[in-house]
Amino acid sequence: MAVWENLTGQAEAIEIFRAAASGETADEARGSMTHAWLITGPPGSGRSNLAFAFAAALLCPGTPEGDRDAIRQVEARTHPDLSVLTTDGVIIKMATVKEAVARSQYSPSVGRYRVIVVEDADRMVERTSNVLLKALEEPPERTVWILCAPSEADLLPTIRSRVRTVRLRVPSIDDVADLLVKRDGVDPAIAELSARLAQSHIGMARRLATNPEARQRREETLRTALGIRSVSMAVHAAARLLAIAGDDAKAITIERDAAEREGVLRSLGVEPGQSVPAGLRSQIKALEDDQKRRAVRSLRDGIDRILVDLASLYRDVMMVQLGREQSVINLELSADLRHASTSSSPAATVATMDAIALARTRIQSNVAPALALEAMLVSAIRR
Repeated sequence: MAVWENLTGQAEAIEIFRAAASGETADEARGSMTHAWLITGPPGSGRSNLAFAFAAALLCPGTPEGDRDAIRQVEARTHPDLSVLTTDGVIIKMATVKEAVARSQYSPSVGRYRVIVVEDADRMVERTSNVLLKALEEPPERTVWILCAPSEADLLPTIRSRVRTVRLRVPSIDDVADLLVKRDGVDPAIAELSARLAQSHIGMARRLATNPEARQRREETLRTALGIRSVSMAVHAAARLLAIAGDDAKAITIERDAAEREGVLRSLGVEPGQSVPAGLRSQIKALEDDQKRRAVRSLRDGIDRILVDLASLYRDVMMVQLGREQSVINLELSADLRHASTSSSPAATVATMDAIALARTRIQSNVAPALALEAMLVSAIRR
């Protein structure tokens, strides 16, 4: 079936979902169908892609024309029997989950199942998770829940006990590069570079491969960190990294925000350039509030991407210090890595990597990003 074509590096997981969707029950480990699934795996392993491929397989009627229509509808998120719980904010709202739970009680309208995909299920707070738990405890006969999260530990134990977990692995660089070439028509050399720099993160590899500015911002981030020689330089570097994260976030959201606003105004009957009537301003205000929340998450995600890139940088420094240069990720910075490796000890490099991990934890706990980055970069000072 065509739904599995654009997935890579997850042959075992694909086989499990293929068998479940087709109704094969050769053995319990591979073929049994259940009402709730949890797909776990590291960021960029393709959790959402696999979830929607499974959803499409469940919703396809089994005829060539019907399958094509169902796949197109799932890709556009417009299939009448598909619901998607996602968020552009920091958390998934309880009202959104309650609405999905209510919808899960309806019988499917055109397909075999009603499928509800929950992207980033780890973004539900405990009380919101308890709303979902009730739906999983008493599921309708033909409703299938597909949850996605980095690990089982990110969900309540009560939810974990009511889902079937499928774990994904990190795809290889070659697998991701091949996917970029086949799916997106990327030049093989750029595809390999992007897959390597993204550390096999499929979504980030695609962005690096198709956006030269993103590659430039990444390189500037690493060179900024390598150039720190004093505390004052660390403070200035933190400000610059925040600016880079902001630029990256704006590049992702600005076009989407404008298109959303234009679409909403069009649906409300407001012509471009025309002032918004007073009776419609509340709807525009609600849209703007959602966009602000999305901007906050986008900035946090941008900062986290920078920290992941810095972790790869100092991991490379450690590899050079240990004589393992063949394992370096950032090959284009080999000369700088060698210089950095001679200006510090392996113990200092480990301390910097620990500081990066601590900065990620602090930012997730709502510590001011500037303070977290400054404290982290002080440990990166090289003489």
